[in-house]
Amino acid sequence: MGLGSLAGCGQWLASPAVIDVKNRHTSTHLSPKLLAPAAYALAVLFSVAAVLGSFSLPAIDLDTSRAAAAFVPLRTIPHTDLNPYGANFFLQWEAEPWKVEKTLEMARDAGLGWVKQQFPWEDLELKKGVYWNDKLNVSTWDKYDRIVDLANQYGLQIIARLDRPPDWTRQDNRYKERPPDNFDDFGDFVYDVVSHYKGRIHYYQIWNEPNVFPEWGDQPVDPAAYTRLLQIAYRRAHEADPNVFILSAPLAQTLEESPRNMSDIKYLEAMYQNGAKDSFDILFANAYGFAFPPEDPPDPQRLNFSRVLLLRDVMVRHGDAGKAIWFNEFGWNAAPADMAPEKLKWARVSEEDQAAYTVRAIQKARREWDWAGVFCIWYFRQAGQMTPDDPAYYFRMVDVGFTPRLLYGSIKKEAEAVRTAGPGEYEVSNPALVTQGQWQVVRDGEATGEAFLRGSEPNDSLTISFDGTEIELLVRRGPTQGALLATLDGKEANQLPRDRQGRSVLDLYQAGRTEWARVLVATELSAGRHVLRLTISPNHNPASSGQEVAVDGFVVRETEGGNRRWPLAAAGGAILVLGGLFAWRRWNGRRARA
Repeated sequence: MGLGSLAGCGQWLASPAVIDVKNRHTSTHLSPKLLAPAAYALAVLFSVAAVLGSFSLPAIDLDTSRAAAAFVPLRTIPHTDLNPYGANFFLQWEAEPWKVEKTLEMARDAGLGWVKQQFPWEDLELKKGVYWNDKLNVSTWDKYDRIVDLANQYGLQIIARLDRPPDWTRQDNRYKERPPDNFDDFGDFVYDVVSHYKGRIHYYQIWNEPNVFPEWGDQPVDPAAYTRLLQIAYRRAHEADPNVFILSAPLAQTLEESPRNMSDIKYLEAMYQNGAKDSFDILFANAYGFAFPPEDPPDPQRLNFSRVLLLRDVMVRHGDAGKAIWFNEFGWNAAPADMAPEKLKWARVSEEDQAAYTVRAIQKARREWDWAGVFCIWYFRQAGQMTPDDPAYYFRMVDVGFTPRLLYGSIKKEAEAVRTAGPGEYEVSNPALVTQGQWQVVRDGEATGEAFLRGSEPNDSLTISFDGTEIELLVRRGPTQGALLATLDGKEANQLPRDRQGRSVLDLYQAGRTEWARVLVATELSAGRHVLRLTISPNHNPASSGQEVAVDGFVVRETEGGNRRWPLAAAGGAILVLGGLFAWRRWNGRRARA
């Protein structure tokens, strides 16, 4: 533990009756004869501390167990400054509502931020334009509304997968994955889903693995046709909600070349050649590790985790390096060692390696690939449809009966670190920032991560957990902007003005033009973890014509000086006091003997 404040140090020096000098077992007692020199030494202490405090000394952390954290630069590729931990879920299979809630509760407790969940077209639009089940006399939205509401309750964001058409959309229904005969029907469905979940779901996956059978039906795979489907979906989604983000269909990792199967690398190349670039915001990629560790290098003739680098090369060649890649089905299979080899289409590793490889892969990607975003582990938990004789059973993070596996514990341990921001510059998507209320994500090409947070409801709030000695906000100022009430660790923020009630207020009004501005909220904080809470004030500047607030990011710094100088001064003063008392006692003893 480091030394406390100077005041605390002064109290510590005044209160003891015994001072142990140089770790001796015998004690030096303060007699009345020592009071005068002790007072003199205390005067020296405060004088030295005052002098030291007046200089800009380097920050010295007396807690040697705490190393100064490096400043994390802003991630310049959108959709990468976020909680990287997610998983695939099958919540639509659950017959009992409590199991849905228990699953999401465990996901939250593991530190996950993302729920990748299918919204099957065949489950929702039973007839053209009809989202009602006549047999059950219920809305087909109900089940999925409950999933979305519970995910929001547990602080989890949904990535909604849209595919699997109903039979009425095509003549050939031998394979349920086959796309509709009329792609505009799918566009209408996308519009309906995005409209229904406007403001609640922000990320949509369009189709799944169209490069392999049977995901494109019993017909030749067709990257040009899928690109048309993607273009229609992108346009219709943004007609419904301009603030959503579209993920391309993840492509199956495959080396097979046949009419019904195409290499993922070649398929992506063909998508770009057919004009897909402007019809997705994030590339979704599959990244199974198979039998290889995450460090295994990429090779066009090999299936492994690093194969995603070959997809990245295609993006760069087509001028698309400014987009993120998220990972759709990601992980290693831990089937039993005695399972028949012909069943192991994903190969196998031990359960210990499954956990270790998954953690190392995410660490490696976040460290080396500035374009890496969310990792959706395959999978979190299933409802019993996969049996123990199926190798897919052994991808799970949590058993059917809610027993967590090694993988769950490893991810939970890693995810703890992302909830607190160290020194660095961050977007509003960073997991250290948590919203409460009706904040909206707004797409904006000029925002730090192509999006900012907007709120206007009084008492809606957001919190930022950080580890540093200073925090700054990037906010919008203008003639229609409102005000934020700020507290830091439950107290007022020391760099903001106070209102008549003594509360620290960030007034966002300014006459004239609207612009982004950096505002220092607090500085000279003690080293360690802090929580900044910002609440939309019901009151605002009388000159403002509105009360909207917009936040685009924050900066955490670990500044030199400030509260860290006082422990240094106090420590130096304490040494002077102890040394002075010891020297005076020895001198006084010699004088008495003389």
